[in-house]
Amino acid sequence: MLLLQVDIAFIIEKLILITVILLGSLGIAMYATWAERKVAAVMQDRRGPNRAGPFGILQPLADGLKLFMKEEIIPERSTRVLFILGPCLAMLTACMTSAVVPWGPDFTLSNGHIVSLQVADINIGILFIFGVVSLGVYGIMLGGWASNNKFSLLSSIRAASQAISYELAMGISLIALLMMTGSLSLREIVSQQHGFWDGHWFTWYFFKQPLGFLIFLVCAFAELNRAPFDLAEAESELNMGYHLEYSSMKLGFYLFAEYVNMFVSSAIMATLFFGGYNFPFMDAVAQHVPAWLFTLLCVGVLMTKIIGFILFFMFVRWTLPRFRYDQLMRLGWKSLIPLALVNMLITGIVILWVLK
Repeated sequence: MLLLQVDIAFIIEKLILITVILLGSLGIAMYATWAERKVAAVMQDRRGPNRAGPFGILQPLADGLKLFMKEEIIPERSTRVLFILGPCLAMLTACMTSAVVPWGPDFTLSNGHIVSLQVADINIGILFIFGVVSLGVYGIMLGGWASNNKFSLLSSIRAASQAISYELAMGISLIALLMMTGSLSLREIVSQQHGFWDGHWFTWYFFKQPLGFLIFLVCAFAELNRAPFDLAEAESELNMGYHLEYSSMKLGFYLFAEYVNMFVSSAIMATLFFGGYNFPFMDAVAQHVPAWLFTLLCVGVLMTKIIGFILFFMFVRWTLPRFRYDQLMRLGWKSLIPLALVNMLITGIVILWVLK
């Protein structure tokens, strides 16, 4: 009976955490659409959304209501089941990757119970992320193929080729990081970056793997289909790309999944290379504030890093022009993959001959 009570308490705790993370991800993704339009407005010297609510902050709600109220059209010649499954799969995979991200340090309740701010601390967390990200391209492929539209199909083929090309460079860039960490667990990687300075060098892996981070960042742009790598959509070339035939909330799921993926990708980059929830002088702060407040501070630090990455994604979108497709593939295969291999080789030499 006691074991059953413990299991029920554990399940309830995880369900609450999953709900908070899911709603938080959706909320941040929703207002990322508003922030992107505001950032674009500032960079283009105009106002942006300013009608729906103060400073236009209700614009995402108005956009969501519009998508819900619009007519839902399913083409007659489409494969109906796969046509519906495509956006659902894109949204599902976007939300699943947040399960292994440690959002803050563990804290102990008054009754001695330890609460972990991580849904699942699996020892192959990075492999889990890569597996789920690889499944995400199926949502695009299903949507493009099931629409029975040549423009949608062409765009989905572009997206699949792009994802395959840049996943290789991304994976190789992470191998160098894993050679230094010796672990695939995100919780362990964050704990190795405790604080900011360990007495003789920075603890954050950005300072130990700058080239690996740069390669990972460029590949993240390509995996997210963000400009200048938005060849899968290419509105001026492919008539909205793989979601050409979609309307109502099916279109909303595709558009929303991009922003959820951007949020989760920012969290992963902050976790792997920028210490996650760690920050300078965190041990001194922990001694002078309550445990619950320290946990909230750590979560706030991680969210600040995530928002910084999201803003960087937006700045790049409104700064750089789109690549041609041959340039995109050449960059992935002839530049990023060789650079990632060289970085991995140099890391191995340093570990073997310098650190030991």
